[in-house]
Amino acid sequence: MDIATIGGFAGGMILLVLSIIVAGNSLGLFIDAASFLIVIVGSLMALMAANPLARTLGMMKFLSNAFNLKVYNKDELIRQLVAFSESARKEGLLSLDDALNDVEDDFMKGGMRLVVDGTDPDVIKKVLYTNLNQIEARHQKGIDFVGGWGTLAPAFGMIGTLLGLIGMMANLEDTASVGPNMAVALITTLYGSLFANLFLAPLKMKLEDRNADEMLVKEIMIEGILSIQSGDNPRILEQKLYTFLPPSERPSGGGGEE
Repeated sequence: MDIATIGGFAGGMILLVLSIIVAGNSLGLFIDAASFLIVIVGSLMALMAANPLARTLGMMKFLSNAFNLKVYNKDELIRQLVAFSESARKEGLLSLDDALNDVEDDFMKGGMRLVVDGTDPDVIKKVLYTNLNQIEARHQKGIDFVGGWGTLAPAFGMIGTLLGLIGMMANLEDTASVGPNMAVALITTLYGSLFANLFLAPLKMKLEDRNADEMLVKEIMIEGILSIQSGDNPRILEQKLYTFLPPSERPSGGGGEE
């Protein structure tokens, strides 16, 4: 579970509530069921119209990726690839066959299987990058889904405001109702802006960050697999792979300095 995501959402809501209280207003003034339905449910329905039903129904899977922090041990991955390289140079590529049973990542296991089977290097590279592009494309669909919702929410907030203003103008002769009706009309704009900027925009950025982190790991795997297939010296391979990491994450002497 990503504490930063939960903490950011909770902190933002607490700050909002405190701001209302400090300003001397009642929280009840900012609660309106109709505005909630217009902004949240209305924007979701528009999103459903713009996406396949299966994608909309599976939105919780997209959102869960932002809350679940998947930690990649890049240093351990590099050490594993270097160990494979050393074994391949000493005992041949076929010696890696049994070791691959302990590899948990399907992407890496599939690539190494191609190497052990003696597949042509160009074919291996094409297969790996095609797989990588498909993974990124699937991630992008989730990112675009959340981003689209963030675009629609403020628009539906404005729609709710217009509906409220129409109702207010229709009863303009009742001056006592103008103030309360105007406040309710503006609440939908508040809901739309709050939902888009406190929740959906950060979720999109979080998903983009998750995607970039996984793509980096996959790039390390591809570089390692292709180097093992070409018979690179393990020490050269190690130096090459550590250049994917920032200097602060490299061991002493790994990949040089920036």
